[in-house]
Amino acid sequence: MTSVPYQRLELSLELDHRAPRGRIGLVALGTDFTAEDELRQMLPDGTALFTNRVENANPLTLDNLRRMEADLTRAAAGILPGRGIDVAIFACTSGSAAIGDEIVEQRVQAAWPGIPVTNPLRAAAAAMKSLGRKRLSVLTPYIEEVSNKLAKEFSRRDLILTSLFGLDMLDDIDIAMLPFDTIREAARRSVTGDEEALFISCTATRAAQIVAELEQELGLPVLTSNQVMTWHALRLIGIEDAIEGFGEIFRTDLTG
Repeated sequence: MTSVPYQRLELSLELDHRAPRGRIGLVALGTDFTAEDELRQMLPDGTALFTNRVENANPLTLDNLRRMEADLTRAAAGILPGRGIDVAIFACTSGSAAIGDEIVEQRVQAAWPGIPVTNPLRAAAAAMKSLGRKRLSVLTPYIEEVSNKLAKEFSRRDLILTSLFGLDMLDDIDIAMLPFDTIREAARRSVTGDEEALFISCTATRAAQIVAELEQELGLPVLTSNQVMTWHALRLIGIEDAIEGFGEIFRTDLTG
């Protein structure tokens, strides 16, 4: 076998600054099919998404959702270790409600002290405030106990829930496989006329991709888990871009 000598190339190695506008750290569920894909569709040039996954288990019960807390710090710490991120997202709506928004922030900041942290629950409340809306209809894929916990957390944020609809699903992989037509029909049936906005819950639900058409059809702002947490993360690091095709919220600045 012929030996080829190693030759060092004498070049000036000036390195690029990757993601100069912002590094976004995403703690996704181990079983996630949807969040990473939808977030990357919404991120503007100059930003980048870096992901690690938290251990989770089906069925989607409050007890199983709460068990994710123990792994949150490890999962967050595994995102670009030694390099740093500018904002962190925990990509689970029901998990944020079950564990508690403030506890999620504490567990993530144990890995990344001082960085802003968001999740779909916190982001949806911020979106409603920024839109100047209070009355919210909520559509979830969850069972009743999980849906009720989410509703309670929204009410704690001074939002008025006009209706709460659910699909009684227990497996987030099944949720990720819901056809777009099913999501559209569920959204239509969740608008009663009393609300000022509709929230479609769950980062597994492929709703961000059809939010613009839903807003046009339903005549009101439509918020989805992946859409609002992307918007909120960008606004938290000072990126005010109006991202086309993903709803009214992306034409809205962060208030408060």
